Amino acid sequence: MVPHLVTALNGPINELEQRVLDSMSAIERWFRLEWMEHTPPFYTSVDVRNAGFKLAPVDTNLFPGGWNNLTKEMLPLAVQAAQAAIEKICPEARNLLVIPENHSRNTFYLANVLQLVHIFKMAGLNVRVGSIDPAIKSPKKIELPNGESICLEPVVRTKRRLGLKNFDPCTILLNNDLSAGTPGILEDLHEQYLLPPLHAGWSVRRKSNHAHSYEELTKRFGKLLGIDPWLINPMTSKADGVNFAEGMGTDVLTSHVDAMLTKVRRKYKEYGINEKPFVIVKADNGNHGMGVMTVRDVKELEALDKKTRGKMSSTRSGLEVNEVIVQEGVLTNERVHNGVAEPVVYMMDRYVVGGFYRVHAERSSDESLNSPGSSFVPLAFSESAHMPQPGAKPGASAPNRFYMYGVIGRLAMVAASYELEATNPDAEVYE
Repeated sequence: MVPHLVTALNGPINELEQRVLDSMSAIERWFRLEWMEHTPPFYTSVDVRNAGFKLAPVDTNLFPGGWNNLTKEMLPLAVQAAQAAIEKICPEARNLLVIPENHSRNTFYLANVLQLVHIFKMAGLNVRVGSIDPAIKSPKKIELPNGESICLEPVVRTKRRLGLKNFDPCTILLNNDLSAGTPGILEDLHEQYLLPPLHAGWSVRRKSNHAHSYEELTKRFGKLLGIDPWLINPMTSKADGVNFAEGMGTDVLTSHVDAMLTKVRRKYKEYGINEKPFVIVKADNGNHGMGVMTVRDVKELEALDKKTRGKMSSTRSGLEVNEVIVQEGVLTNERVHNGVAEPVVYMMDRYVVGGFYRVHAERSSDESLNSPGSSFVPLAFSESAHMPQPGAKPGASAPNRFYMYGVIGRLAMVAASYELEATNPDAEVYE
């Protein structure tokens, strides 16, 4: 079922789509060469915004939930990608342990974990779910709304390995973003593969590092396509020492927001874009749509109410916010069922395996859609995102549009691999 999709199909995006299609073989070769030198994150999801004049990733998640939103038609792609990923890491792998988030009452989230279990079982592994939640002291079976059930078992830590009672995995898949910090139980494992690595968690990871890696990549990619990198890159700056709860650092934040709005205005003028610029202020170390606000004018920062300050002062797991990024706001001109929508692209290893539209009927096109009240409509991957239709008019072909989303998603994934290399505590340092 193809969702009824309305997009502002005009100007540079049509040109960009044409450039991408015309350069398809060069693009695929470019990605192939990148993956010869760099290791893709194990799995990734990327939120993409299509403004009609600009197409850019606005969030890259290295512990994606939401796998239950992928359709049955997408599963074969995910299984193949899972096989390729595991084969590279541990070809003789037999047992896989999935470690989820600790909020075991959220059945929607657990349906996502169960979907991962299905994918890796179909990829030929014995899969069990092990919880690091201290409250889980014995196997706990939880019924899910779709009629299926999932069993959470307490993990068992021996001196150098992690597993379950009578289950010794060679690979451990984290679906837990470690925003509450890195638990000691996951450290110093011997001869077990932990995916993604601990430094991919939010206790270490920073969005500003990712933005820097992505910006550098878009310069090279822009050269390959002969385009202005701005068309695929949301400009970003970092503001330190901001404490919303105590009202400290607001002058620093104000100057960053003012500078960014000025830069965006300049770009809009250059391209003849008649839209009001805005920025998104986000916690540098946050996820799940928390610690995010839209700013359309610096005056708004002077008038922040207590509720907004409270919302911005901490993210999930009570993580305090004192570093934020100021990201150029990218409008979304996509609509599904009359709701504002943005595509989310899912990847495993280096492959696009599917995705969906995040839709929010109560949000406007310049606001974050990753918030309570959003719903999910599968992307129309009845035809593979790797199979565009050269010759179709720009904007007229769903596969072409989805191929373009996949290119942007993979570009963000390459940036994530650079970011993880740069922050790897075990990397060899050459003098």
